[in-house]
Amino acid sequence: MTNSSAKRFSRVGVAALAVSLSLLTGCATTSGERDPRDPWESFNRGSFEFNRDLDKAIVRPIAKAYHYVTPDLLEQGISNVVTNLSYPVTIVNLLLQGKFADFGEALGRFVLNSTFGIGGLLDPATIEGIPRHNEDFGQTFAVWGWEESPFLMLPFLGPSTLRDGIGLVPEIYTDGVSIAANEFDRYEPLVADVLTLRVNLFDLDDDLEEAADPYLLVRDAYLQSREFDIADGETDLPDYDDFLDEEE
Repeated sequence: MTNSSAKRFSRVGVAALAVSLSLLTGCATTSGERDPRDPWESFNRGSFEFNRDLDKAIVRPIAKAYHYVTPDLLEQGISNVVTNLSYPVTIVNLLLQGKFADFGEALGRFVLNSTFGIGGLLDPATIEGIPRHNEDFGQTFAVWGWEESPFLMLPFLGPSTLRDGIGLVPEIYTDGVSIAANEFDRYEPLVADVLTLRVNLFDLDDDLEEAADPYLLVRDAYLQSREFDIADGETDLPDYDDFLDEEE
């Protein structure tokens, strides 16, 4: 699971929701024992079911049709473009975290793909061996000291934490997809971003359907993935098969 990219709707509203939740003393959970990482479980489960219903009714069918009719080469090119548009978020956060060598690599990747890669349609940076980094404001806040944060399932946007949800606000001003949508009324990159993300999640659909509690699967996998991201890969990636075994 990743914290990227379908996060392109009303981000200020999302942050306001996250801040209001932080003032709550905690909602009743649906399980007998409260998980300290998930004090708002009742709200989160409701958001999770809303998102699943929306996905099944609208997002997934459209993504399947898009994947079916779009040639693989074109689909990869579209994915490259939206990835490149979003890459300034990584560049800014590498600088904010003081990772200057990685910042230089990321800036070089962005410039090369934006020019010789025709706006990111092609990916010459990978051919040249320039690594791809992945940073966001939630990770930066964690590096600055906000390491523990309660889980938060955001309507429309999916799994997050209070820290990561607030981190969506400055992304408005650094993410090319958000800038295109908010400043220039260009929603094509937004649509392409959401469809690309949903296509990349097709492989997880069966796991969710088979899980005894899909919400717990998504929550635990997300939190462990974020720990991995924040630690720059110095922890183990989550094993989704283990999560499924635990559910059984």
